[in-house]
Amino acid sequence: MDTISVNKFRDNLKTFVEKVVTEHLPLKVTRRSGDDFVVLSADDWEREQETLYILQNNDLMNQIAASSATNAKGKGYVPTAGELDEITRI
Repeated sequence: MDTISVNKFRDNLKTFVEKVVTEHLPLKVTRRSGDDFVVLSADDWEREQETLYILQNNDLMNQIAASSATNAKGKGYVPTAGELDEITRI
């Protein structure tokens, strides 16, 4: 994560916001007399929130672990050629 001063951020706000949004990389902004803060695109923030929700949900994590174990054994659901075609066209 890149880090810049609040003064540099303020002077180049549009440029830094555009970079955060297009490159999907957060930007840490430091302040001399206060707490630092992070600039993050809305899409990236939503993605992080979804990830945190899944990681904190024991039922979902158990389902993922069981699915991973089944897949590692070579068992479980195998999509048809048509389904694979549909998936790869996304």
